Amino acid sequence: MTKNFIKILGCGSSQGVPKIDGDWGQCKKNIKNIRTRCSIFVQIKNIKFIIDTSPDIRFQLLKNKIDNIDFALFTHAHADHILGINELRTFYIKQKKKFNIYLTKFTEKSLKKMFKYLFINQKNYPAVLKSNIILNKKKVRNLNIQAINVIHGTMKTIGYRINNFAYIPDFKKINNSELKKLQNLDVLIIDCFRYKEHNTHVNLTECLHYIKNINPKKAYLTNLNQDLDYFKLKKKIKKNNINPSYDGLKIKLN
Repeated sequence: MTKNFIKILGCGSSQGVPKIDGDWGQCKKNIKNIRTRCSIFVQIKNIKFIIDTSPDIRFQLLKNKIDNIDFALFTHAHADHILGINELRTFYIKQKKKFNIYLTKFTEKSLKKMFKYLFINQKNYPAVLKSNIILNKKKVRNLNIQAINVIHGTMKTIGYRINNFAYIPDFKKINNSELKKLQNLDVLIIDCFRYKEHNTHVNLTECLHYIKNINPKKAYLTNLNQDLDYFKLKKKIKKNNINPSYDGLKIKLN
């Protein structure tokens, strides 16, 4: 059994596929096109964690039979990446201690404003989360976690490099100084919003350009909207080491 792996819990954009009104866009009705919002589960040896708590995180963890995690990382404070944060209360109750989350100061400020009760003791309701600020590099349970600053509209956003894999689900641009932090990757999971240009996300052309520059051994596309049919996108890419993600995909790590 593989001890080190990533599980794609969700690879959809902010509205998922199909959207709430049943719109599949250009996607055929196929299991690989059913996409919940972006989040991943990572297991490295005996360490288990997630990146982001999508609005679908409860369903995602139940579906993948994940009953415990050690901590959570957050990339930014957009709704599709944080609205499942209340579900972390379960792990506070289970572990009988505050649950650790890792994030930027900007994201912490946003979360404390929206979910004050999770961080500050209230009458009859104890705080359940302990926030830990990531500035650049941080050692967490023997994992080397490095924040990758990216440009994603006006929202302060980061991706993560953890050992030899990186996760960058939402961005429009990565400056050269940050790209240098992404060399020698085994696995890169990267934003690929749609075919057309977008103001705050990379499209397929831009995504492939970044993959070429970063040159990971394997790359997986995420944050896919309803115009990106899995099978058509796979044919268009035409590279064996670059693939679209799908919900439930398991990626082995060394």
